[in-house]
Amino acid sequence: MSGWVYILCSGRNGTLYVGVTNDLCRRISEHRDAAVPGFTKRYKVTRLVYFEEHPTIPHAIQREKNIKGWSRSWKTDLIERANPHWRDLWDDIAMP
Repeated sequence: MSGWVYILCSGRNGTLYVGVTNDLCRRISEHRDAAVPGFTKRYKVTRLVYFEEHPTIPHAIQREKNIKGWSRSWKTDLIERANPHWRDLWDDIAMP
C-alpha cells in the first residue's frame, strides 16, 4: 500500500503543516472540512501546496519525519520547486 506525504499551509507566509496518509483525498478533505480537532483546525491550515507519493507507508512516515526536521526555508524551497505560486492543489486531486 502506498503512502503520501503532504504539506498544507494557511497562506504563502503562514503556518505550515506536514502530514502523512494512505488516502490523500480523504485526509485533505478532513483538513479542509475541519472534521478533526487539532492543529490544522485551530490554525486554519487547509491549502494543499505540496504532496508526494511513496511505495509504502513506512517510507512515507520516514520522509514525513525528515521533512518535519527541516528548517522552514528548506520546506519553502521544496514547495516552491514544485508549486512556485503556492497554488492550492486540492482541485488537482479531488474526485469529481
